Amino acid sequence: MKRNYKVLSLLLLLAFASCSFTTKTFDNPDKDKLLVQIITFVLERGHYDPIAMDDNFSQELFDDYIETLDPFKRYFYESDIKDFEKYKLQLDDQLKATDVTFFNETHERLITRIREAKEIYNQVLSEPFDYTINESFDTDYDKDDFVKNKKQMKERWRKQLKFSTLSNYDDIHIQEEQARKNDASYVSKTEAQIEKEAREATKKSLEIYFNDNIDDLQREDWFSIYVNTIVEEFDPHTYYLAPRNKEAFDMDMSGKLEGIGARLQKRMDYIKIVELISGGPAWRSNELDVEDVILKVKQEDEEYPIDIVGMRINDAIKYIKGPKGTKVTLTIKKVDGTIKEVTIVRDVVELGETYAKSSVVEKEGKNFGIINLPKFYVDFNDYKNVNAAQDVKKEIERLKAEGIEGLILDLRNNGGGSLPTVVDMAGLFIKDGPIVQVRSTGDNKEVLKDRDKSISWDGPLVILVNELSASASEIMAAAMQDYKRAIVIGSKQTYGKGTVQNVYNLNDLVRNSTSGDLGALAFTTQKYYRINGGSVQLEGVQSDVTVPGRFSYIEVGEKEKENPLPYDEITPADYTPWENYFDYEATINKSKARMSNNEQLKLIDENAKWVKSKIDETVVSLNYNQYKKDAELNDEEGKKFDAISKYKTNLTFRSHAYEKSLFEQDTTDLKEKRERWHNNLAKDVYVEEAINVLEDLKTAYPIKKVASTNKPEIKK
Repeated sequence: MKRNYKVLSLLLLLAFASCSFTTKTFDNPDKDKLLVQIITFVLERGHYDPIAMDDNFSQELFDDYIETLDPFKRYFYESDIKDFEKYKLQLDDQLKATDVTFFNETHERLITRIREAKEIYNQVLSEPFDYTINESFDTDYDKDDFVKNKKQMKERWRKQLKFSTLSNYDDIHIQEEQARKNDASYVSKTEAQIEKEAREATKKSLEIYFNDNIDDLQREDWFSIYVNTIVEEFDPHTYYLAPRNKEAFDMDMSGKLEGIGARLQKRMDYIKIVELISGGPAWRSNELDVEDVILKVKQEDEEYPIDIVGMRINDAIKYIKGPKGTKVTLTIKKVDGTIKEVTIVRDVVELGETYAKSSVVEKEGKNFGIINLPKFYVDFNDYKNVNAAQDVKKEIERLKAEGIEGLILDLRNNGGGSLPTVVDMAGLFIKDGPIVQVRSTGDNKEVLKDRDKSISWDGPLVILVNELSASASEIMAAAMQDYKRAIVIGSKQTYGKGTVQNVYNLNDLVRNSTSGDLGALAFTTQKYYRINGGSVQLEGVQSDVTVPGRFSYIEVGEKEKENPLPYDEITPADYTPWENYFDYEATINKSKARMSNNEQLKLIDENAKWVKSKIDETVVSLNYNQYKKDAELNDEEGKKFDAISKYKTNLTFRSHAYEKSLFEQDTTDLKEKRERWHNNLAKDVYVEEAINVLEDLKTAYPIKKVASTNKPEIKK
């Protein structure tokens, strides 16, 4: 919220100025110490729920930082950890004294261990792997302890590298088999040649990773990792943007991305796809999905791919991004555990492709509408022209011109965005009234209201959500649910993010600085609450009609993150439920009955359980024959779920008149993008059920107003 951000900025500036802090505060000016001083100051005074920097904090920070530095436990020894443990209960005191001794010692030791690791992996990869012996590798690194000696360290690296090389080994075997099929005279490589080539590919990947990334890291880069570990102890959405990262953040906000058109996030040791930009290269490929893990990256002019597992996300992005027109091949691990390669031609991705879009839905002579909103976007410098609420309003008017009888607002995979925008958008569907409640630490709650009495759509409304619908999406769904204005269909609960963040430029707090750019800090300043007084924090929004999805049994959401803020409640706002009530209970019960007998949803639920079982299987055979058998069995088991993607509804989708007029002068492949979208919607069982619900609501709408006028109860 822009106004609150300005107030916070003023308070921080006044408080900091009263302390007369400059870079000359220190006898030996040191950027690291200054950064620690500023960040701890901002968090203690600006964070919504500042935690006590005590021994408990120190112990948590110690454990988390060691895990961040060495998640695979392939650098540090048990003796190193024992050396470091003398600081385990001192980190809080060090931070208060701007003492970075712990960082210095761990950093120096890590650099030494990295040099030793290079020697170890070169030794291991100089010897052939034997894929005929029966041994296995467990990918659950949390089960491992730190090794006691060099012999154990070499063995850990050997198994890790054998596991990493196994996929290369299998790839070459598959290539050989294909070559023999295509050319009867082809002379096959020997087993020894295949094994050596696979090992060399792994070695090349490691050399590039260490030379281009690890060795390229400056001390300040490592220190920013330490700072981020500190601030993440406060909550999962508080993070430090080092100067280099801040530049990337600013570029992302500028409106263009050059690359594959996907948003990535580091989760544990893996780089996952968290969003596909509509119309972008990754989206157009039709082969990538949200939650896919990127294991390797290969450039078109390189023979071998780079293994990015365990790599810092900024380093991984360097390999994935690239100039328009160049090709990149990604080795992807799907949610069900299958591995595939996807080649993508990079392009310039306009973030305008993430804007709202709509379609007319035809069923048995009746017209309905669907609006897809990937995020609650806004340009605060041009709010009237660039914001999601205005665009959704325009799409509603265009759909109304087509004579729609009901509307679907699709917020699936929508990670949120602007708070003012969601307040304006909710106002499109009610006369006026509160939309969301916001509270800062120590302040009274603030009720954000829609004050515009006009209504853009007063007909039947369904909102689609899933486990990845977060933040502003949850505010929208919750408000419409509390007003009984819409029926929410989707996952058991949404993501569960009930906090608000601001990004603060740390340079604004320093006078007479000779330390250079200090970067920025994103930190949680507020929590928001439903108008019924409940919070979506951790709990999310429970759907009126719960349907299974691909993430039904997978751990996603705020409650799975480290250090989330707790669930709590405040007093309800004063609001009047929607006066034109539909027969909600009867409609919801009809939908639940249909869902329980839907064969497609039963198959989706079975697939979700199967996917969870595969994720839980962390032990991989390093015997090639067994590895192949397991992979073939996995593929065979997965075939039964192919029917999910072949499902076809009885719905027809088409662009509205305004969009059709744009096709005539289109230079951005808009028509092709919409046809792709419509084809996907025609297979969407959730949209199909949403239309059924709209039909039920429409039938009930003119004659029934039977829903209870009591305000919904909140969780106790």
